[in-house]
Amino acid sequence: MTGVHTSAQQGFSTQAVTYAQGRPNYPRQLTGWLADVLRIDAQSTVIDLGAGTGKFTRLLNALAPTLIAVEPVQAMAAQLARLLPDVRLVNGTAESIPLASACADALVCAQSFHWFSTQAALAEIHRVLKPDGRLGLVWNVRDESVDWVAAITAIITPYEGDTPRFHSGKWREAFTGEYFSAPEMTCFPYNHVGSPQEVIMDRFLSVSFIAALPAAEKTEVTAQLRNLIATHPALKGRDTVAFPYQTQAYVCQRLT
Repeated sequence: MTGVHTSAQQGFSTQAVTYAQGRPNYPRQLTGWLADVLRIDAQSTVIDLGAGTGKFTRLLNALAPTLIAVEPVQAMAAQLARLLPDVRLVNGTAESIPLASACADALVCAQSFHWFSTQAALAEIHRVLKPDGRLGLVWNVRDESVDWVAAITAIITPYEGDTPRFHSGKWREAFTGEYFSAPEMTCFPYNHVGSPQEVIMDRFLSVSFIAALPAAEKTEVTAQLRNLIATHPALKGRDTVAFPYQTQAYVCQRLT
């Protein structure tokens, strides 16, 4: 299967269970955005592209019974199938979606579009959407104005390499006006509340390029994260941590 970055294939294959445990969910307000802005309802056919372990698929499934999840990494898809056995799941990539043309009212990419932000992917998304279809892009973005969140970023960034990342902004370059309108953003605050193991350790050990590291380097990252938890005043001795995010949701209109 083409179109899957090495970091995604290796990292998400080895850490699919940790990903499912550690990744944040989404704010309740996002349900209203999906209904009002993407116009998703019980009559809609919706594609969840790059569905991963199904965290966002579960949210969509409550709104749109006719839902198709597309995921190329087998280990991630296996987690989704266990979580949502009634959702249709297909093996495909953004450049090769195994569905008929003009079959969907909306297509959503949650935490995934930066992996495949190309003209080829937008052309394929354009193909499977109906003429008035909507493309939704959603990311949970860390609030790095909080010092210990910024410290986590400083720990993991040296290992990033050429891995596609949302924060680089390069994903925007695919929007040239040929297939879709420019992305329009709505923001929602969100806190991922849980134990330090869940919201920090599981979350950041499941980052693609961290999960794909050799054992020695992964051990070093693990030690740095544990030291931060043990020593930072906002984290030390706490059973529960509220990890701050900003959920950014973008809508793009299909152009004819």
